[in-house]
Formats: sequence, C-alpha cells, structure tokens
Amino acid sequence: MILEMKVPSPGESITEVEIAEWLVQDGDYVEKDQAIAEVDSDKATLELPAEQSGIITLKAEEGDAVAVGDVVCLIDTSAKKPDGASADKPKEPAKPEAAELEPANKDASPSEKSGGTTTYASGTPSPAAKKILDEKGVAASAVSGTGRDGRITKEDAIKAVPSMGTPTGGSRGESRSKLSMLRRKVAERLVSAKNETAMLTTFNEVDMSPIFELRKQYKESFKEKHGVSLGFMSFFTKAVVRALELYPAVNSMIDGKEMISYDFCDISIAVSGPKGLMVPVIRNAENLTFRGVEAEVKRLAIRAREGEITVDEMTGGTFTITNGGVFGSMLSTPIINPPQSAILGMHNIVERPIAKDGAIAIAPIMYVALSYDHRIIDGKESVGFLVAVKEALENPEELLMEGNVKKALEL
Repeated sequence: MILEMKVPSPGESITEVEIAEWLVQDGDYVEKDQAIAEVDSDKATLELPAEQSGIITLKAEEGDAVAVGDVVCLIDTSAKKPDGASADKPKEPAKPEAAELEPANKDASPSEKSGGTTTYASGTPSPAAKKILDEKGVAASAVSGTGRDGRITKEDAIKAVPSMGTPTGGSRGESRSKLSMLRRKVAERLVSAKNETAMLTTFNEVDMSPIFELRKQYKESFKEKHGVSLGFMSFFTKAVVRALELYPAVNSMIDGKEMISYDFCDISIAVSGPKGLMVPVIRNAENLTFRGVEAEVKRLAIRAREGEITVDEMTGGTFTITNGGVFGSMLSTPIINPPQSAILGMHNIVERPIAKDGAIAIAPIMYVALSYDHRIIDGKESVGFLVAVKEALENPEELLMEGNVKKALEL
C-alpha cells in the first residue's frame, strides 16, 4: 500500500511551509514516527514524522515551498525492512591516482604551456596589464605571462604581488545560502515595524544591587526547593507586569482605527534559537509567582533552542522583553514586535561609579531601553512606565514582594 504523506497544518493562519532539510534519503526505509524532515513556517521550525513504516519516496526538494495539504512524500507500507541499518549509499567516483593529479610537463615555461613559442610578445604586458603593473609599481620582467606566446595578461597583472605597498593575494571567497522562511518572516516583520510605527526609544539606568543581594542570599535555597535558578527574568517580568498595570496604554495595540487594551499580561520573551530569533509567550504573567516565571522561562527557552517550540506557544503576546545583555550589549534600541506597541530591552550589568547619599559609590548598573509606538503611547506614559520598572527593580522587596521575601519566593 502506498501512503501519501501530506503537509499538516502547523497552526492557524499558516498556509505554506518550506522544506528546510530532508533527514532521510529517497529510497530509505523509515520507521513510524521517525523524523523525516524539518519544515519551516513563518513562525517556527517543526519536525515532520513518518506516519507509517516503509520505503520512502521524496516528492519535494529541500528549499521548496509547499502548501499545507500538499503531498511531499510517499511511503510504501508493504515493503519489508531491509537487512542492515540502511540501504547502501551510492559509491563515490574513484579518485584519480596521484600521478594523474600532476600537471603534464610541470616544469615547462608559460609559453610552452600555452603551446606557443618564444616571440617578441613574450613577457610583454597587454595595455590593460601594463596599466595595472604601473599602478602597482611592478616591473614586467618580474611577472610570468600566461597568455599566448607568453604575453602578460590582465589577470597576470592583477595576481602580481608588488615587493612593497599594500599586501594582496588574500582569501576573497564567498558563500551563498538561502534564508529560512522563519528568518525571512522575521525580517519582514522588523522592517514593517520600522516603516509602519512611530517608534521612539527612551532610556534609564537601574542599580541592580538590591537584586544581587536577594539572589546571593536566597538563590541556593530557591534552587534546592524549586529546581530552577532565581534569575533576573523573574524580577524583570514582575516589574513589567506592575508597570503595565500602572500604565495600561503600554499594554495596548492599534487595530485599524481602534485601540485594543488588555487586562492580562502575556509577556513575550525573545530567545535566540538555532533557526533565528523566536519569541515564546508567558501567558497571564500577572498570575505567576517568581517560581512560576522562572519555571516557564526555562521551559520555553529549552523548547525554543531544541526546535520543539510550537506555533501556539509563540502566538500572541501583549509586551516583549529582550535581553541583549547575555551577548554583552551595553545599550540598544530594540525593535517593537508587531502588533505590540512596546518592547523592553535589557543589557549587560557593569560596575559603574554612581552617586549614593552624596558620595561616589561603585554599583552594578544596567541600562534599560523602552521602544514604543508613539501613535498610541505618549511620552509621559513611556517615561513613567520605564521609571516604574526602575523603581521596582531597585526596591523589589517592597514593590514586588510586599515586604515578605520568603513568602514571595515560596521558601
């Protein structure tokens, strides 16, 4: 029996995918549920499992765009599993013997190699070659001509290395590869955000000393009890949720001539995956504890990096947090994740001198940035939002933990 395998729907609104890579070869025997291909949609990269065991016949090539529901391969389910792990691979063509790799008459002069004889033209540059040699300051006598009768060609002059001056002859290779559908879609969305929003960025700095002290004091007991680390993302997520409740316009979107405001906080977390930037969503972050946020961040990050994230897990989101600090970024202007209206950028933490109680002190400082759509968010709201985030991070015990650290951390 021949089974037609069709492209399943990766999610709502997705009508086309791209064959990123076949994990099997035409004619291989595949087992049921074995991953046979990776397919790219405009939201995620997913594995395509074999629906039955049998001999596979590929009907699409890598890089092909195929519609949802199209047949991409056939599986002969009546075929028996061959002996051995897999069918024999086609043999590579025999390599020539070492003697065959040696050029004939390798000691011959350039004129002899070209089949000509020594004439008045031997060693004489062509007009184009002469111009190049003069610019390089290279004498024609120092160049071997490979043209007819030993004449110095333009290519010979280009390859000629001057004794002094700018070095030449380094590697100038290039490679070309097709962008995945996911990366192309991300590119389109980023350009769209720049072109279709009135995007501005406001900045502030955060003294991370209080969070450092809390983590130093409780991180071991937190990890021992909950199995996850007490990182920075839970503090930032909780601070963002508090600020969104204070400034609801930042938790809104534009839909045509209407403004949509949300009474929940679905926080998108930008994660760098093997196929590009992915933005999984922490649903109803306003209802999560520190432990809940850290557990969800870990779960989503692992799934994104292992290519197991689903479209549903990346759909939606009312606000985004991105952390360029993990790569060493000091400051940036993050691009809004449409159709959202704002995004918070975290950066690296560096010890810097600051004024404290009228004196100079050294403290771990992070610069934070809020990019926002000025069509829907006014300057007062954007600055107020970022100040609220700063206040919560610099006074987490009171503003994020209600004065009871152990209760907030569920210790």
